Amino acid sequence: MNRTTLSLALASALALTLTLDAQTRRPAPARPAAPAAAKTERAVPFRAGEVLTYDVSWSSYLTAGVATFTVREKKASFGSTAYHVVAEGRPTPLLAKLYTLYYKADSLLDAYSLLPQRGSVLSDEGGRKRLKTTSFNQGARTATYEVQTATLVKKPVALSPFTQDALSAIYVLRAIPLKPGAAMSMPVSDSGKMYKVNVRIGNLEPVKTGIGTVNAYRITPTITDLQGKPQNTRGLALWISDDARRLPVKMQAEVAVGSFNLTLSAARGGN
Repeated sequence: MNRTTLSLALASALALTLTLDAQTRRPAPARPAAPAAAKTERAVPFRAGEVLTYDVSWSSYLTAGVATFTVREKKASFGSTAYHVVAEGRPTPLLAKLYTLYYKADSLLDAYSLLPQRGSVLSDEGGRKRLKTTSFNQGARTATYEVQTATLVKKPVALSPFTQDALSAIYVLRAIPLKPGAAMSMPVSDSGKMYKVNVRIGNLEPVKTGIGTVNAYRITPTITDLQGKPQNTRGLALWISDDARRLPVKMQAEVAVGSFNLTLSAARGGN
């Protein structure tokens, strides 16, 4: 499983809301033209200034690193308004001496549609730096994917309706009502490829975190490519709190090199 598969999987819960919204649109009877209705921003449980900090454990390492998810600002963007959300991850100082590792993902999440306008992932693995950027044209259902290393490579991507990116998916999932037993699916773009993500919502479970024990819904995703070929999602799960802030309190995944867990250690701002 690659570094963005976990967050990629979380996007599927958006499918139910957006699909039902699209299905309920019907041609209206002819009538005199009226002024266009003002756009309304979607209600979300986060706002600018929110910072979520996670302890990252890996196999026998109780704390292998630290990750942060931040809503940097809400600003005018691409003719609309967007939340600028950023996720960063780095190892502990001890592990950093063995291997340089740093990831930074950011996304511009449209405040009206809750769809990404642009997303990028910067990685530094042992001094090898790479910047991957996806620029979305949601209306035209197209995107441009770029990879910047010593050279720049671009390619077009055909999008399905209501496509999310890996990071924006986490914030969108927080804004959707969750119901135990519900099953949803949606398309997600990651690293220039399209995936179908299926999610099942489980019951509330108590989760121990750095801010106390929190009741949270267990969300189990599975991922396939558009041809239906399963991707590696063994042991993949996410827990979202059932309070007003809808915090992602825990994430876990099993991969070939061990078991990863991200557990919320602190939450400040944004409430």
